[in-house]
Amino acid sequence: MADRLPEWILRDLSLPRLKRYIRAAHGDARAAERLYWWNIEVSAALLGPLHCLELALRNALHNALVRHHGRPDWWAVAPLNERGRRLVDDAHRACRRRPRPTTPDDVVAELSFGFWVSLISHGSGYDRMFWVPVLHSAFPYYRGRRDGLYRDLTSLVLLRNRVMHHEPVRVLGYVSPELAKEALAMDRFPAVLAGRADVLGGNRPPRF
Repeated sequence: MADRLPEWILRDLSLPRLKRYIRAAHGDARAAERLYWWNIEVSAALLGPLHCLELALRNALHNALVRHHGRPDWWAVAPLNERGRRLVDDAHRACRRRPRPTTPDDVVAELSFGFWVSLISHGSGYDRMFWVPVLHSAFPYYRGRRDGLYRDLTSLVLLRNRVMHHEPVRVLGYVSPELAKEALAMDRFPAVLAGRADVLGGNRPPRF
């Protein structure tokens, strides 16, 4: 049934990539194509909640560590493992590219979602060094175990990474005009951008 898909879809998206959708659609190639695009639509719909989660998580953990260590650059004295220190160093290097002095807030913004989630892990004694004395306080409404929370957050890191693997339509056009045209037809950004005045004016609520 896959030979019913347009040639450019097989070329640009690849049959191995599409096979799971063809299986899910019970061999109906056109249904598999629609399912593929729907999956992207679902991923796009998750960007807003994931954005909120990432910001809320990092701010909650950062604020708890600032209170505990009594300084905004808590990473300078906290018992980070080698990987954690490397990620902090990488964040500092990224900040130094800016034409102004680096602040702790700059470093916090550069640290990845994965870095913050790793602070809740069992590895390198983080459960004893971070969770028990400090980070449990960042989740005042959580009553479960640390390992359960870590598993949930790790799955969301993986989901976020999959959702964020996209490129702008303009650049996509340099590779495949056909795929760029298809993506452009489903692109919601112009409509969201055009609705800015309505949202700011209170005429409609913002939506993810």
